[in-house]
Amino acid sequence: MTKPRPVRGATLNGESTRFNLPQTEADGDWLDARTDIDGVVPRLRTTVTVERARTIISRNASPDVPFDRSINPYRGCEHGCIYCFARPSHAFHDLSPGLDFETRLFAKPDAADLLRVELGKPGYTARPMALGTNTDPYQPIEADWRITRSILEVLAETDHPVTITTKSDRVVRDIDLLAPMAAKRLATVAMSITSLDPGIAATIETRAPHPERRLKAVRTLADAGIPVFVSISPVIPAITDHEIEHLLARAAEAGATFAFFIPVRLPWEVAPLFRAWLDEHFPDRAGKVMATIQSIRGGRDNDPGFGTRMKGQGPWADLLQTRFAIACRKHGLNTDRIGLRSDLFRPPRGPQGDLFA
Repeated sequence: MTKPRPVRGATLNGESTRFNLPQTEADGDWLDARTDIDGVVPRLRTTVTVERARTIISRNASPDVPFDRSINPYRGCEHGCIYCFARPSHAFHDLSPGLDFETRLFAKPDAADLLRVELGKPGYTARPMALGTNTDPYQPIEADWRITRSILEVLAETDHPVTITTKSDRVVRDIDLLAPMAAKRLATVAMSITSLDPGIAATIETRAPHPERRLKAVRTLADAGIPVFVSISPVIPAITDHEIEHLLARAAEAGATFAFFIPVRLPWEVAPLFRAWLDEHFPDRAGKVMATIQSIRGGRDNDPGFGTRMKGQGPWADLLQTRFAIACRKHGLNTDRIGLRSDLFRPPRGPQGDLFA
């Protein structure tokens, strides 16, 4: 009997104990203990809380990531990818990295105004701005909130370079902004596709668009002149690793010109969530999957070391790298390099921009 498609990604919603945050206790109300009414389990609904941030650009000095600044319009992500390394960030809000991460979201509607202020500061130097480095900028709530689009409007106005990573075909709605930017070498898009098997994709990325919709978006973006990367990250041993060659072939066929991958990472609270997910959906190979991951991660569930965290180590990691490189050469991927321009940047117009123009 085929299991029904999961409604959410995580199978657990335990609170993090990493920061010694107070635990939530039932107050005795009958609703606390309610699991169903007349045999019907209450639907888990998504809520969005407005976050009034003071700044919007996050900066990093990590030596193994290709950007030094990023913007995250949302906290939490309704796509529900079980492997998401951003899940532990919800613990900072005294929320679970499990189901809370997928259902209790935060939105930053002031993002564009904050960005305008920061870009207008004296001495600001433009370099590629990364969107989608933590949670997906085109997750379902973007359809209504349109915060990502408002950010792109500011970046387009100022000729500021941008890179976008997403697993949603919703990105094509902003081609009117991205295509003119790409013509000036100011924009690239990376589409994340981890599996072409609809059953597997629906299990590991519960609410993300169908893989074929993502490939169609790759074609639409490429036809509009936007350089497209395809990310097959993460590769999960014994679950998705057999698809590497086929994924890269389909990506090249759809018009992608670049590709990259990262072996699955399981930092902090992601590891127990991933183990519980394996036990639920792949009990026949859970032990093999974790043993292979640990062989890639130096005997642990996760290796946080710079350099090795993105590539892994050992024979399994070397084999993945070799297969990936051969497939890329076969399909003409990564044969060129694209450098986004930063020299076209001009401060934004408006009170802050005019002040320092």
